[in-house]
Amino acid sequence: MSVTFPVVGMVGGGQLARMTHEAGIPLGIRFKLLSDTPQDSAAQVVSDVVVGDHRDLDTLRRFARGCDVITFDHEHVPTGHLRALEADGIPVRPGPDALEHAQDKGVMRARLDGMGVPCPRHRLVRDPADVAAFAAEGTGGTGSAGGTAGSGGADSAPGGAFPFPVVLKTVRGGYDGKGVWIVRSVEEAALPFRAGVPVLAEEKVDFTRELAANVVRSPHGQAVAYPVVESVQVDGVCDTVIAPAPGLAPARSAEAQQLALRIAEELGVIGHLAVELFETADGRVLVNELAMRPHNSGHWTQDGAVTSQFANHVRAVLDLPLGDPRPRARWTVMANVLGGDYPDMYTAYLHCMARDPQLKIHMYGKDVKPGRKVGHVNTYGDDLADVRERAAHAAGYLRGTIQE
Repeated sequence: MSVTFPVVGMVGGGQLARMTHEAGIPLGIRFKLLSDTPQDSAAQVVSDVVVGDHRDLDTLRRFARGCDVITFDHEHVPTGHLRALEADGIPVRPGPDALEHAQDKGVMRARLDGMGVPCPRHRLVRDPADVAAFAAEGTGGTGSAGGTAGSGGADSAPGGAFPFPVVLKTVRGGYDGKGVWIVRSVEEAALPFRAGVPVLAEEKVDFTRELAANVVRSPHGQAVAYPVVESVQVDGVCDTVIAPAPGLAPARSAEAQQLALRIAEELGVIGHLAVELFETADGRVLVNELAMRPHNSGHWTQDGAVTSQFANHVRAVLDLPLGDPRPRARWTVMANVLGGDYPDMYTAYLHCMARDPQLKIHMYGKDVKPGRKVGHVNTYGDDLADVRERAAHAAGYLRGTIQE
């Protein structure tokens, strides 16, 4: 008798899909991919690829045939299309009710406010004058402000104003620093409104560092939490992740994990959830962003955890028992590899492997372009300074900023 293993339909052909497919291979899971082009990162390695537009409902429906579950490597599929797939009887995980909180920052802020989750103060704004009016009322400080509505909703309740500089975000579509502006005057505030989409204004938090709490939840309610990590950003793009976050008090770490688990449960998240956090000088943590898919802050788990974020995401969307999230080593550091000014990384790749045999290099099969994420490296060990230096050297040498 043959055993039929399930088919996971992955919408999006980027590196997250590529690495999720890799994690499913030992489990015997078959993957079907909806990719923008045949050259996309995951399309190079998945055998069953449909090339098409995720914004087209007919394309999504044709793709979903033969899939046991649909999941994603991005949050950009229209919510209405996901509801249509569910009406067709196709499990969508995470579902549209949950995913909307990662798609729309206004919806996210409103729901988190209702839950009493600490966030930067914020309001939906209509135009630059609206931004200036709110900034003029501000008194500084950080905290949670209630009342923000989703896209097209009402403004925040009183008490949520803040002074310049102000962070402006388009409520949909932004990532890796795109769709985000730090403005210091009403003149600078004009640019975000030119796109014609709703804009969320947030106070610029005086944080000491950024953290991330990664959790995974299955349909029957099992959930696991990875160690809270420190995420170092450069020009709005994740540069380095340190697991666990150095110097984070155990009580604060547990608080962040419990907060992420609570958000996952109350929003009904199925699969991986990354909760990006600000840690403030007075010891609080504020929720910055949510991502309902494998996340850059969890790439360290490929080599540094008993079960990676990718393997646990596959398990969760199929409602399989979740794997152990505990770290394998005292410290694991992930450094993103960005493209430099030359296209051929292979010679540098060989050098890094020879210099550090314990180094774990993960390349995405992408054309090398300046500033583009084309891979990442993981290092691990007992000495944090050594682990960080090895990761930074490898990422820098591959990019071409280090020559020795």
